[in-house]
Amino acid sequence: MDWRSAIKGFRAYLKLERSLSENSIEAYSRDIEKLYQFADIQPAKLNPENITLIHLRQFIVWASDLGMIPSSQARILSGIKAFYKYLLMEDIIKTDPSELLESPKIQRKLPDTLGINEINRLIEAIDVSKPEGARNKAIVEVLYGCGLRVSELTGLKLSNLYLDIEFIKVTGKGSKERLVPIGTSAIKALKIWIENIRVHFAIKKGQEDIVFLNRRGSGLSRVYIFMLIKQLAELAGIKKTISPHTLRHSFATHLVEGGADLRAVQEMLGHESITTTEIYTHLDREYLKGTIIQFHPRS
Repeated sequence: MDWRSAIKGFRAYLKLERSLSENSIEAYSRDIEKLYQFADIQPAKLNPENITLIHLRQFIVWASDLGMIPSSQARILSGIKAFYKYLLMEDIIKTDPSELLESPKIQRKLPDTLGINEINRLIEAIDVSKPEGARNKAIVEVLYGCGLRVSELTGLKLSNLYLDIEFIKVTGKGSKERLVPIGTSAIKALKIWIENIRVHFAIKKGQEDIVFLNRRGSGLSRVYIFMLIKQLAELAGIKKTISPHTLRHSFATHLVEGGADLRAVQEMLGHESITTTEIYTHLDREYLKGTIIQFHPRS
């Protein structure tokens, strides 16, 4: 099988059988395109079915020589393993060359979090006298109050808001839905935006159920949310390098430091594995010290 046919079939598999989002499908496809580039420059013709473990190890060295950092290499390996799992399922190959491929050791660097005071400063930097100010305040309140990903926020629907029982339904990675509790501050900000401001927008056809809209009545882009958070951080005098994901990380960190169960945080964040949640919930030394003093029998 040639590379183009294999990649096309792989994309269909990711969409139909794995139910992955377009963003995830594009990311996986780019990973296999890089492997294709590597195969194309080899002296012997390498098709997907005659790639060996040795070739894959050489590919990792090649990617490293290009300046690709270990975390990016690890992500590409995930895509390659999924690709060869697909080829194995389709009987295009008999053995999986990626089965014994080791991921590079990566240092898990935790991003900055914001303290409660910094979160408040971020919200106070919003000019709520303008129509978009009410919307932007609701955006920040929901990002921090519910720990949403950017794509989950931009895709949030009016029909999935259950504010009377203080829950929202979120569509996460792989189109998986989950219920997330929402606090009173976020509910108040949402109601002001929806009931007082959004109702006056001329909404484009097909966008009627989207919560957050721009002035033209269409859903907001991911890029806009990133720009908004950067702008608010600058206005608030916050020097840290932050993004919308910083609010999600802060949400999880503050919950765990406040005593929340890690499994509950995992459920709210929509993580499949508890180990992923642990990355988002680093604990400060005072919290750890307090936990040992409180619970260790010899303390």
